[in-house]
Amino acid sequence: MKVLVTGGTGFLGTHLVPLLLEAGHSVRCLGRTKPPAAWAGKVEYLQADLKDPEAVKKAIVGIDALVHLAGLVSFKNEDSRKMYELHVDATRELLKALIASGQKPRVVLVSTSGTVAVSKTERVGTEADDYPIETVGRWPYYMSKIYEEKLSLELCKKHDLPLVVLNPSLLMGPGDDRLSSTWTVVKFLQRDIPAMPGGGMSFVDVRDVAKAAVAALTKGELYGRHLMGVNLSMTDFFKRLERLTGVPAPRLKLPKEVNILGAYALEAFAKWRKTPVGLDPQEVEVGEHWFWCDSSKAKRELGFEGRDAYETLHDTVQYVMSKLPPSSLPGLKGELFDKREGR
Repeated sequence: MKVLVTGGTGFLGTHLVPLLLEAGHSVRCLGRTKPPAAWAGKVEYLQADLKDPEAVKKAIVGIDALVHLAGLVSFKNEDSRKMYELHVDATRELLKALIASGQKPRVVLVSTSGTVAVSKTERVGTEADDYPIETVGRWPYYMSKIYEEKLSLELCKKHDLPLVVLNPSLLMGPGDDRLSSTWTVVKFLQRDIPAMPGGGMSFVDVRDVAKAAVAALTKGELYGRHLMGVNLSMTDFFKRLERLTGVPAPRLKLPKEVNILGAYALEAFAKWRKTPVGLDPQEVEVGEHWFWCDSSKAKRELGFEGRDAYETLHDTVQYVMSKLPPSSLPGLKGELFDKREGR
């Protein structure tokens, strides 16, 4: 196939593009940042903004499939407009351009598990759940992704564009140059988490999601969502990181309301002192919710298989360490425990 990948130079894209090439596909990427040198002569790269209508028209010419990855992960309110412009406005215009061209390529939209599998109480979400707007209404990232999904499903159904939606949970693994998806590990290593969150998290290895995205070019339920993730309590997650790195997990355990209020108080204090905020209050709120999801449909439809959690966490920490100055990582051991090698 001739495959267009938006956001191909991002965390997931840098793992996906090589797999597409290995599978024999022809790859065209549309993105703003410079592509890896290894792509030279192998990938057709259009360096442009997704909001540029002329660039979009050029990018979609003659494609058989579109894998839409372009996105921004942020829990800062000041990034709200950027996320809506990218996830909602740009996606709408991209699909409208496809419809206007008369082409009917297969569309693979990579969304997030947070559009469906988020709860205030302990439970496992499935694709049958409704959008949790009441729960995530204060979080612009998840709200913008919900709107992106809804408009994509509506437009693609109406105009007979075959669409498959992928809903991976928090992406982990090597290659997150912006350290935006792996922010929980970054905050842990920098010891910016004062109290143990009380919720449940789900994460998935970026390399496994890349494989699922390749499979989605020919498999998967049309107009259906596909959740992917490994579920752990926040306590178990941080305890595993402690065993892996030697950095102690948060010992303080506070009631949910106290933890959230404390985060807002610390933010106000930091702004008063004009110092950086260690942990954004939205990040604290997220940690007090349950993001557990059922991956059985993705396994059945796409052949998704999540690798061992320790392998993912080990490789994530190793990569994060390579991107951050040692002075910002207090108490981190030079050697990581690697379960695979028995160290």
